[in-house]
Amino acid sequence: IRFRGWSSGWRPWLRLPPELRCPAHRLPLTAAPGALHCARDCRIPVIAEIPRFVAGEGYAAAFGQQWLTYRRTQLDSETGAPISRTRLERCLGAPLESLRGRSVLEAGCGAGRFTELLLAAGARVIACDLSRAVEANRENCRQWPEHFVCQADILDLPVADAAFDVVLCIGVIQHTPDPEATIRALAAKVRPGGRLVIDHYARPHGVARVAAFLTPRALLRQALIRMPAAAGTRAASAVTAAFLPIHRRLWRRGTAARGVRRVLRLVSPVLDYYDRHPELGPARLAEWSRLDTNDALTDRYKHLRDAGEIRAALESAGLGGIEVA
Repeated sequence: IRFRGWSSGWRPWLRLPPELRCPAHRLPLTAAPGALHCARDCRIPVIAEIPRFVAGEGYAAAFGQQWLTYRRTQLDSETGAPISRTRLERCLGAPLESLRGRSVLEAGCGAGRFTELLLAAGARVIACDLSRAVEANRENCRQWPEHFVCQADILDLPVADAAFDVVLCIGVIQHTPDPEATIRALAAKVRPGGRLVIDHYARPHGVARVAAFLTPRALLRQALIRMPAAAGTRAASAVTAAFLPIHRRLWRRGTAARGVRRVLRLVSPVLDYYDRHPELGPARLAEWSRLDTNDALTDRYKHLRDAGEIRAALESAGLGGIEVA
């Protein structure tokens, strides 16, 4: 469907993917200026050229603030390093080229660190997120005609069931209110013979399990998640500014320095990548620290699951051929 001659922030043309559905009636949608409609008169507003299937960001507001602030930080196209590509291919268990011509639903798309890679590999992608991160995603990926992004709840996805070759959800499920319900909702969108690709925070055991809730980072997070999203982001940034110079100063060779850094990472609320991704250089490493420290301190939900629990959730969702690593 092609529309021309409209202004007010509406695309000169808009192609709706065939999988798109009205969440209330599961009917196909048609486009009109400023809105999508189903045959039973549902109206989905289109704001800043993005269909909004939810009225607000809810528990994901901090993530929206995060990805609008750090909209290009983790894009491989920005860093010149294949960090996101390596993670995505590890989760897929296959090279990205295997997705050429495939339909992909990316749930919890964020600013698009994986979206751009899926599109560049030749996939047709419907990306969605509960938060305003969709605005960063659209800006980062708008050059690809096979990209469609919308703001939607992962538990009420506006797409047909059993419609996608691949449903991808990386770095997301542990941050939703009910991981098992989220897995069921995602599994319902996978076509027969298709793949669901997810990850989840691992549950520590023994003493480590108790200690995980008593670290300075965990205790500080309890304060920040009670703040409004913008205030939490500012507070996380201030914490990073205070502690990161210490991390940076201890980034040096030698057994003694490595030992001190191990202790520092136990007591500091700040995440750093000086050892893991030195190729990024000091400026980008500092930005990654600000981003991921904010992520770790402002996420409303932080669920933990072990491999057996994830396998059980996948099996209860009716999936087979399960690989849990």
